[in-house]
Amino acid sequence: MKLRKVTVFATTALVLSLAATACGSSDKDDSGSGSSGDSKIKIGIKFDQPGLGLKQPDGTYAGFDVDVATYVAGQLGYKPSQIQWVETKSADRENALARGDVKFIAATYSINDERKKKVDFAGPYLLAHQDLLVKKNSTIAKATDLNGKNLCSVTGSTSAQNIHDTIAPKANLRENSGYSECIAALQSGAVDAVTTDDSILAGFAAQDKFKGQFKLAGLKLSNENYGIGVKKGDSATVTKINTALEKMVSSGAWQTAVTKNLGPADYKNETAPKIGTIVK
Repeated sequence: MKLRKVTVFATTALVLSLAATACGSSDKDDSGSGSSGDSKIKIGIKFDQPGLGLKQPDGTYAGFDVDVATYVAGQLGYKPSQIQWVETKSADRENALARGDVKFIAATYSINDERKKKVDFAGPYLLAHQDLLVKKNSTIAKATDLNGKNLCSVTGSTSAQNIHDTIAPKANLRENSGYSECIAALQSGAVDAVTTDDSILAGFAAQDKFKGQFKLAGLKLSNENYGIGVKKGDSATVTKINTALEKMVSSGAWQTAVTKNLGPADYKNETAPKIGTIVK
């Protein structure tokens, strides 16, 4: 009789243990490296940059940064279906990493000394430059040609101030809340040029509704080394992402992603930067 009670108790404990294990293994939200089952990885991107990071009307995501992040996540062990995309606006990127909202961020995130005090970076994975977007028949060939012309960028943009304050001080600067408004102004003829990173400009120009209307001036007014942001001190993840980026380049997947997302605007990309090398 005692043996029967022990057996019943043992069986009950085993059933409860299995049930608890089953409950604990479902819907796991894992921001760490490595993946299995239903685990997820949260990745920060932009939702409003065509060609780089864009949330589409059907709820899917597209762009060069999205392709890079998807490839990296795959090398960390995650399928595309296990990625949870999180919108990370420029002003909140460092906070999102510090809070652990995302595992890493791929969102036109230029590496600089000030940001490196707060986050760690893998990469760089793209060398972009400040440039001008103009109409296809524009005679603007250099930044000083903007003197007396109308220039557009977003409010508070360092790109616009760089030109207005030092290169073409007589340019008429117009600041809008977003680049979409600047592109519309360029299309209508209200402005003569739009300025920011060439990769961002190429992404907008590559949209179907704008194809063939604009061109990049091809100026290299600054060097923007795009890196993948990681929480400060997480050197293990930085190392894994760097390995993934090196494989993406060597396999040809990197160039395929650049051409697919930015090529329609005749974007002349630099060769893939060497990991850990920052171009000043």
